[in-house]
Amino acid sequence: MTAGLTEGMRALLARRTAEMDGGARPLGWKIGFNSVPIQQHFALSGPVVGYLTDATLFAPGTAVPIGGWSHAALEVEVAVRVGDDGGVAGLGPALELVDLNLGFDDLEPILAGNVFHRGVVFGPEVPGVDVDGLEVEVRRDGAVVATGMLEEPPAVTVEAVRSFLNAHGAQLMAGDRIIAGSMIPALAVAPGERLSVGFGRLGDLDVQFA
Repeated sequence: MTAGLTEGMRALLARRTAEMDGGARPLGWKIGFNSVPIQQHFALSGPVVGYLTDATLFAPGTAVPIGGWSHAALEVEVAVRVGDDGGVAGLGPALELVDLNLGFDDLEPILAGNVFHRGVVFGPEVPGVDVDGLEVEVRRDGAVVATGMLEEPPAVTVEAVRSFLNAHGAQLMAGDRIIAGSMIPALAVAPGERLSVGFGRLGDLDVQFA
């Protein structure tokens, strides 16, 4: 077992329970470390999973306050909604806001801190969309600053999250949303910036930082 994985996930799930006991509503889960080099760095066999609640949910167009963060960054993701049959019931665009405030030398505190998560923005679901080969483009002041591509089918992501959670004593539920891992390297952002992300067949989603 990878050093710090079991302990870190135990702390992550305890934190999630404490947030819900405090009134937060669970939204679902997030893929973390979907980059192979990072997985190899931590001797992981695949990505890890964090959680989402409405405590960190931002509506599209809301200015996200990042002034107190250490190293604010944007990740561009596809949101997958889990259906009653446990499969993929809906797809839409999503943006995750992270604070890379820890070093990458110890897995346990990263997991205990919910894998750098600070916020999520969901765009509307697109009925019947095929995201095979989906490409994304991030623009700042009209200039393209990052591009990426969805590499794993949503159904594979759902099964990976289900298996990972089961191994750590948690459960994927119908209605959960999964943000499926960043399609670009984490992009540093600063207060006052506004970014526009094109998701191809999933539409566009903008985010502003304060």
